[in-house]
Amino acid sequence: MGELNYNHLRYFWAVAQDGNLSRTAERLHVSQSALSVQIRKLEDRLGHALFERRGRALHLTEAGRITLDHAEAIFATGDELLGTLKETGAARQAVRIGALATLSRNFQISFVEPLLARADIEVVLRSGSQAELLGALQSLGLDAILTDQAPASDALTPFIVHRLSEQPVSLVGAPALLGETRAVAELLRVHPVVLPAAGSGMRVGFDALVDRLGLRPQIAAEVDDMAMMRLIVREGHALGVLPPIAVRDELADGTLAEAEALPGIAETFLAVTTQRRFPNPVVRDLIDRAMRDRFDNA
Repeated sequence: MGELNYNHLRYFWAVAQDGNLSRTAERLHVSQSALSVQIRKLEDRLGHALFERRGRALHLTEAGRITLDHAEAIFATGDELLGTLKETGAARQAVRIGALATLSRNFQISFVEPLLARADIEVVLRSGSQAELLGALQSLGLDAILTDQAPASDALTPFIVHRLSEQPVSLVGAPALLGETRAVAELLRVHPVVLPAAGSGMRVGFDALVDRLGLRPQIAAEVDDMAMMRLIVREGHALGVLPPIAVRDELADGTLAEAEALPGIAETFLAVTTQRRFPNPVVRDLIDRAMRDRFDNA
């Protein structure tokens, strides 16, 4: 079987973007007849018609849609390859990870830590909302996202969810604020709390818990950024609903102390990828390592 001519594929990709042969020919500074010949050669090579004409517009056939999906993935990979070549000529593979803004920074660091000392890897970390991150994942702008919210998946958005870890959630606060009390119900009756934003997994669990306890705690703040929650709690005026891993350093040096774990509440850490023809093998290794650590610590 002969090789595919990528010049033909590039011309097809350009026409598919415009949907108009004359417009593409003008943009690429070639004649319409020359462009038609390139498309026809690709169709002959693939054995399928790629366009059907409706009036003056060209529309993709089913085979054309499949070909376009492959072409976009191929050219995106090529652009990524060019972008990873530094001026020195040394190739560095880019690994692009997105993370939900409310996710523990300590967990994010532990996930990418194996890459930080590697000279052949460039780590790009992005923070954002769930919708922003999923959009970037679908458009190949990210290789994976870290989140605590499993997205819906269907035939058009085939997300793959990898369960990496589950951490307990506790009431955390300054030692002077906690005093000698570590009982959750008693602390919630007395002190204001800083909560994750509504809709997050931890917030849903907390709301259900206080309802079962018959409590209406005073809410000092609702925050959608884990780092900001940590800073507010460190001020010593309110307790925080936090996984201990998010304030690991403060617990170790005594800046903060941990009350009882909140029963039935945990933060689940997930890695989400999507079906790709050219998945990043480094991301696969990171996910495998995180899952091995999870089972080893179970």
